[in-house]
Amino acid sequence: MADIHKVRAGRIYEGRAHGEGSRVLVDRIWSHGLSREKANLDEWCKTVFFSTRLCKWYGHDPERLEDFGRRYRSESEEPQGAGSLEHLRALADSVQNNPASA
Repeated sequence: MADIHKVRAGRIYEGRAHGEGSRVLVDRIWSHGLSREKANLDEWCKTVFFSTRLCKWYGHDPERLEDFGRRYRSESEEPQGAGSLEHLRALADSVQNNPASA
């Protein structure tokens, strides 16, 4: 059976909730008009997000969504993406196994 992790996605512009746990930005580009202090991040994990090349190809075209998913999964299996995903899994494990550190 696969491990289940409690992960919540949110917008970076939202304030950090008390007891939220680790706050990680998963995007290649820093959010416009937001200081690093206001973002209140623990990490910025650029390499788990899909590539700029893939983003431009997709262009938010609904007809490309299925192929986009396949291409993104392929990217995430490359060494850099796979390492980043493993890092996020380990981070989720550490919060799950030690809630007091959240």
